[in-house]
Amino acid sequence: MEELLITIAQGLVEDPAAVTVTKEDSENGSVVYHLHVAEGDMGRVIGKQGRIAKAIRTVMRAVSARRNERVVVEID
Repeated sequence: MEELLITIAQGLVEDPAAVTVTKEDSENGSVVYHLHVAEGDMGRVIGKQGRIAKAIRTVMRAVSARRNERVVVEID
């Protein structure tokens, strides 16, 4: 899952080396992925009105549903 999120984010940004993902297990059994990108690339990952961020979350949710997991993606 982390590799998928990194691959998607690196395709969107100008500085792919700055893309990092941290994983955190929450109390309710879901997994929270924190996506970190360079400050200048933040707009590219979020998109106009959050459309790209929403699309990233949708893809991650679809993959997690196949694995019977619950995933939350936060962009920091």
